[in-house]
Amino acid sequence: MAIEFILLILSLLFFTSILTDKLSSRLGVPSLMLFLLVGMLFGSDGLGLSFDNFNLAEAIGSICLSVILFSGGMDTRLQDIRPVAREGILLATIGVLLTATITGLAIWQLMKWTHAGLSLALPTALLMAATISSTDSASVFSILRSKNMMLRYNLRPMLELESGSNDPMAAVLTTVLIGVAQSGGEPNGWMIVLMVVVQLVVGFLAGFLFGKFLVWLMNKVNLDNTSLYPILVLTSCIFIFAMTYYLRGNSFLAVYIGGLVFGNSKFAHKRSTVNFLDGLTNLAQLAMFLTLGLLVSPHELWDKNVLLLGVIVSVIMCFISRPAAVMITLSPFRNIPFRGKMFVSWVGLKGASPILFAIMCLAANVPNARLIFNVVFLCTLVSLFVQGISIDKVARWLGVAETNKKKLKRVEKFDIDLPEEIKSVATEIEIEADMLEHGNRLMDMGFPDNTLAIMVRRGQQFFVPSGKSVLQEGDTLLVITDNKKTLQETYQQLEERRKEWHPDFLDDTVDFIRQFSIMLREDRRIRQAHKREQKKKIKNNKSPQSP
Repeated sequence: MAIEFILLILSLLFFTSILTDKLSSRLGVPSLMLFLLVGMLFGSDGLGLSFDNFNLAEAIGSICLSVILFSGGMDTRLQDIRPVAREGILLATIGVLLTATITGLAIWQLMKWTHAGLSLALPTALLMAATISSTDSASVFSILRSKNMMLRYNLRPMLELESGSNDPMAAVLTTVLIGVAQSGGEPNGWMIVLMVVVQLVVGFLAGFLFGKFLVWLMNKVNLDNTSLYPILVLTSCIFIFAMTYYLRGNSFLAVYIGGLVFGNSKFAHKRSTVNFLDGLTNLAQLAMFLTLGLLVSPHELWDKNVLLLGVIVSVIMCFISRPAAVMITLSPFRNIPFRGKMFVSWVGLKGASPILFAIMCLAANVPNARLIFNVVFLCTLVSLFVQGISIDKVARWLGVAETNKKKLKRVEKFDIDLPEEIKSVATEIEIEADMLEHGNRLMDMGFPDNTLAIMVRRGQQFFVPSGKSVLQEGDTLLVITDNKKTLQETYQQLEERRKEWHPDFLDDTVDFIRQFSIMLREDRRIRQAHKREQKKKIKNNKSPQSP
């Protein structure tokens, strides 16, 4: 096959996936699920693109997941996760073990009913449960951040910490149970515990030490070509992943801890590195989910046994094993109310990690590996579709979503970025006609103290304004402030000015008429008061001056 044809197919795959990302926001569907569907569309049962190299798929998935975990660690602030470190770590270890155990026992019993002619040993049932026992970091990071959810009780950092650090536990369980399933023996509980402890400890130490070394390297090395610094970080991420494997630690935990240490430190060229990794993370998500979508054969998912078992396992995971594991694990923490624990139970999102672990089963050629892969893939689709779409609605229903305050816009039209050492916040405000109702000069905007509009963009022209500068519709202000909260309130007031004259924001026609009448009366009162004031001034001017 010509390399040009392969590149053409790859470019079409990525192009189609990028377009579906825009569609996902309109439909309210997680973009990751659409990436999977695009891969299935182009696959063997769709447009006929055949891909069945499980070892290559495992390599692509591992590399992409390591980049996603490293970038997720960099984006996580230590001050956010420190208050929920115990809860997150327990969910990532004990919670995963409980989820795998409850789900595995349930599968073992269910297989007797749904697969009467198929013998499924307990180790194989536990292996199927282990592959799907963890929450997926790519799904959790992507969905929580794309929906821009603000949650009470520190739930968001706890969920991100859990999803970033629970893959190691699932990976260890999967690796151990693959060996047990291949040997045909019974699982040794003490051996599993020992391997889990060793891999977690070594993975944590490797990630911490390599992360510290990377910070030192970035600050000490002096490269003439500054564009090589982000590439140095990417290379270090891959190095941490590979080196930890040879140290007998868990590579996924190591790259997450390495990213956490690196992202919370001061180092040179931080802005360009973060921007580079953000784009690379999106590319990794695309590549990983497309590859996994290409690997599946949709006609196998429609097999009645696979379909029935997949749906039953999904129901067990969503409503029995995951909630039970969360309630038991978080029972000592009274600061998280019941509704908060219920929401944590619901955010058991599946994604690339479970499918990647299922591919490990295929590569190892364990008994019933294809059945495990298809069931895990189907459970992932159900999780992304049902849980991914409903997360924000469930958060509001349970009362754990914070009031959605008006957020300051990111600076996009001005190419600036403030260092982390500067506590000021930069934002941009686009001027609309209704914002100028009370005056069109900059001083009429009513910005709070310690807030400056330092530049105006008008079309393709830029200028530094003064208080008397006249603003026009379509102008964009670059604003810097030390008082973020007050500026948010001011921005909200400017938005309200824009809305108050538009009936679209009122509930019905009667309410609109009532509000409009009130505004007319208020306007008449102001004009009458203004006329009385003018008459009074004229009368005072005509009165004789005292000698």
